Amino acid sequence: MSIPSRILELRTLIAQANQAYYQHDAPILPDAVYDAYFRELVALETAHPEYQTPDSPTQQVGAKAILAFNTIKHAIPMLSLDNIFDETELHRFFKRMSDQIVQDLKHTEVCAEPKIDGLAISLVYEKGALVSAATRGDGETGEDVTHTVSTIHNLPKRIDVSDRIEVRGEVYMKKLAFQRLNEKLIQNGDKPFANPRNAAAGSLRQLDAKITAKRPLSFFAYSCLSQQPFPSQYESLMYLRKLGFSVPEQVCLVKGEKGCADFFHAIAEQRDKIPFEIDGVVYKIDSLALQNELGYLSRTPRFAVAHKFPAQEKITRVVAIECQVGRTGALTPVARLQAVEVGGVTVSNASLHNFDEVWRKDIRVGDDVIVRRAGDVIPEVVGLAPIQTEHTRTGIIRLPEKCPVCDSLVVKHESDAIAYCTGGLNCPAQLKESMKHFVSRKALNIDGLGSEWIEALVDHHLIHNAADLYELTEAAFMTLPRMGKKLADNILKAIAHSRKTTLTRFVYALGIPEVGEATAKSLTRHFHTFHNLRQATPEQLLAIPDIGPVSSQSIYDYFQNTENQKLVERLKTHLSWEEKEIILDESNQVLLGKTYVITGTFKQYSREAIKTLLESKGAKTSESVSKKTTAVIVGADAGSKLQKAQALNIPLLDEAWLDAL
Repeated sequence: MSIPSRILELRTLIAQANQAYYQHDAPILPDAVYDAYFRELVALETAHPEYQTPDSPTQQVGAKAILAFNTIKHAIPMLSLDNIFDETELHRFFKRMSDQIVQDLKHTEVCAEPKIDGLAISLVYEKGALVSAATRGDGETGEDVTHTVSTIHNLPKRIDVSDRIEVRGEVYMKKLAFQRLNEKLIQNGDKPFANPRNAAAGSLRQLDAKITAKRPLSFFAYSCLSQQPFPSQYESLMYLRKLGFSVPEQVCLVKGEKGCADFFHAIAEQRDKIPFEIDGVVYKIDSLALQNELGYLSRTPRFAVAHKFPAQEKITRVVAIECQVGRTGALTPVARLQAVEVGGVTVSNASLHNFDEVWRKDIRVGDDVIVRRAGDVIPEVVGLAPIQTEHTRTGIIRLPEKCPVCDSLVVKHESDAIAYCTGGLNCPAQLKESMKHFVSRKALNIDGLGSEWIEALVDHHLIHNAADLYELTEAAFMTLPRMGKKLADNILKAIAHSRKTTLTRFVYALGIPEVGEATAKSLTRHFHTFHNLRQATPEQLLAIPDIGPVSSQSIYDYFQNTENQKLVERLKTHLSWEEKEIILDESNQVLLGKTYVITGTFKQYSREAIKTLLESKGAKTSESVSKKTTAVIVGADAGSKLQKAQALNIPLLDEAWLDAL
């Protein structure tokens, strides 16, 4: 293909993707594919400037406003940011700025922010009142969404200013809110959104504000344009925070190129725990005077750049669809894929969730599909790729009548999206998964007894339930292939060590459907003894604040089952625990209403012990530092949480404070 033809093809593909993304909130290309097309077009136009034209996507921002909305012209254009993808490109970004102003930027302060995956919005306030809201649109003109923006719960409708001020930011939807919204849409027979960004955009672009009001939207501010001069980007954000706008707690000042790289890696580590979607970080030279000196290109500022995370969506081919049987008997269809690198990891398998999803998305063997990976979460098939290469599709995937592992009957109720194997622990797959759960770190924590040995024990018929573990002998272990005497002894010692446990760990280890770690903790706090828990009625279980009808019935049914009763009695002969663990110290609730973050390692306490101590005094613990954090308890080798606490001036406590509680 000739260079002019390829340029035209790329412009067409990007224009179609922009229209789908910005106007219809329905992306047709994964971000990684879009970025690759865009970078290729930039490279071709740079190498062949004779083919550059003003209407190229490389010279434009976003897409035109939707005709159904009135439009608002931005007083100052809303530009895009250039993207970088590694530290080599980060170095080039700093070198370009240094070369332009002939200044070493090694120690220059940079405002580093998470890159929110939302919809960019401009808000105008006059004499403290919100008078207009507009989307980015094409950068010059956006859609008037004032009527829907006013329904966002955390967006101030009035602020304490007397002059005109423009606040720019992102409308977004938290991960959990997005998940619940999609579940509700699917239940109602409606099409779910592809991702939180499109859910936010689709919710905001409603002609009827009542619909938007029902959607869980949030707003983060990232810039301020006002008559009040600010010396820096960071100070303008702190001013917005004082006015009542939400600003991401991760925002901080760093020094030069190295500080930016360190911030990127710190945020990447936190990414899965952050409650909203981010696809990278943004670096902005903090000094507004220096920003003005660096200036702008046609569509991007020279002083700012987006450092994007490795791609987490790719297109690949489905080569087979198989069924996996989980701990509870749930059958999960899994796509076997042509191996593809997604987010720095090679992916060859991806979840299809359930058969209703397979049929709704019409996924078949031979299809080209979009695969998404988020952190440590199992990769999933998002849907069919918008452009299918030549291939042969198989027929529609059918729900198996019998379990592919144990040949037991498969059942699926019309009201339930999940199909189940009825074999129980007689199904080797269910037994293996339940045993892996039983020995896991948050359950009985039997070190050294990993998945490989659990599968071997089941395959050689040495265990049929959890109680059998405690009756294994060295001779039994020595019958397993590649098992040595020293390893067998170590595993037996770990099993013996697990005999003394806690009630919470034991309840969690049982693998009761709907009972995770937090629910197990709530149950033991409420009932104090195992006897009380197993005798509880559904009504008594429902009295616990975070337990609903489904969970209460599941817990009750578990303890009514004869086989479960036999297993529990056998386990009780092998295990022991203190009956009154993590009970609220009613006489000393000195930390009630306070929230603490724990970081580093401690001489006298494990993190679990610290959590237990704090909770017994009425406190809550959190994994992330925010302005709502009461204090951070700091041990040796503390990391980014300590830095964040220092940046927010949050009190720091040590082990001596714990001793005094």
